[in-house]
Amino acid sequence: MISHVHVGIRDLPRAQSFYAPLMAALGHVLKFSEKGWAGWKPKDADRPLFLIGAPYNKEAATPGNGQMIALLAPDRKTVDACHAAALAHGGSSEGAPGLRPQYHPNYYGAYFRDPDGNKLCVCCHRPEPV
Repeated sequence: MISHVHVGIRDLPRAQSFYAPLMAALGHVLKFSEKGWAGWKPKDADRPLFLIGAPYNKEAATPGNGQMIALLAPDRKTVDACHAAALAHGGSSEGAPGLRPQYHPNYYGAYFRDPDGNKLCVCCHRPEPV
């Protein structure tokens, strides 16, 4: 359904320091990093791509009010690891990892902002393994 997502950032080295551990925890690999932008992909596919870089119009990157990107995790342990990695690398929490039964009984998610203020979620829709 999605080819790629681009998140506007102001400082590529700082943003890469934030996103690299998050993408690694999700099992994604760096596809490229060049000329002011970088992109990750799943290990076994070329798409979807998660891209970071300065806005094309050369204006300052600013987070959109009401915008959020939710990244799918294979399990709840990965959600926890991503939230911890985000906070350890300059992010701020917008909601600790936990069940959100108001969405559905097995929704387990964590919310945070990157150093530029972009809001992200990492979530798992699977029940806890027995």
